[in-house]
Amino acid sequence: QVQVVESGGGLVQPGGSLRLSCTLSGATFSIFAMGWYRQAPGKQRELVASITSDNRTNYADSVNGRFTISRDNAKNTVYLQMNSLKADDTAVYYCNAQWFVGHWGQGTQVTVSS
Repeated sequence: QVQVVESGGGLVQPGGSLRLSCTLSGATFSIFAMGWYRQAPGKQRELVASITSDNRTNYADSVNGRFTISRDNAKNTVYLQMNSLKADDTAVYYCNAQWFVGHWGQGTQVTVSS
């Protein structure tokens, strides 16, 4: 059974950095396209960044230049490095693993506040 587990969220001041991790188990990680999504209170879930199995990346305009997605197939893990964080980045961040069907993690809270 495929399992997706996120970690690394927390409270950070504006301008600070966080790195989120997402580990997949129960399947061959390297074939999955991986994505980070976020959902703020009262808003729809939105795509933040994605990376394909051959390392092509895509970013939402709102995070382009501040966030970096990467993957380590040896560790079955995808990362989201978040720099220059803003209050608007506050949300629950979800990891998605996609190969024919999508698998979601439980989410990790990121709060940007002074």
